[in-house]
Amino acid sequence: MNDRLKSVCVFSGSSDEADPAYLRAAADLGRALAEADLRLVYGGGGVGLMGACARATHAAGGQVLGVIPDFLVGKERALETVEHVVVTSMHQRKQMMFEQSDAFVILPGGIGTLEEVVELLSWRRLDLHAKPVAFYNPRGFWKTLFALFQHTVDEKLTPEAFMHTWSSHAEVAEIVPALQAELSRLASTGGDAVADLT
Repeated sequence: MNDRLKSVCVFSGSSDEADPAYLRAAADLGRALAEADLRLVYGGGGVGLMGACARATHAAGGQVLGVIPDFLVGKERALETVEHVVVTSMHQRKQMMFEQSDAFVILPGGIGTLEEVVELLSWRRLDLHAKPVAFYNPRGFWKTLFALFQHTVDEKLTPEAFMHTWSSHAEVAEIVPALQAELSRLASTGGDAVADLT
């Protein structure tokens, strides 16, 4: 298992109606990825937090890979100024994003982001991967989701260890160092689960 980050996948909202503070934070994360020489892998759109993150990474000289299904090219306004791949389904999009990434960041988002992160964490729960996952959690944005996770643990439906498979951060500046530290820890403990998710 590689102990150095090269590519980070970001899941985030695609709404331009999002709180401007979230859009600024997404751009801050994009710049942080570029400054750390990390490639951004994301959903390929030019809207919402995803677009803000990708444009900022690109503007700061960072590498970007967008992966977008053909039916969303118009709706999410595919960002054609960066490297991008057009696929045929949401499943193919998520699979490619997963395969191209060493770690994951979850920014504020809606139902689509929830769907992505729950599947990602389910794969982690099933030992299909051992890649770091970090939530950006401004003003406790994700606290209700975390409470639901804890509820499933309390009801003996999810093991307690699941609650330690991701981290939560109130500041964007904490995210890249946390991902690198977790990847190094996983590598040193042999966390080399191999995903075969097709």
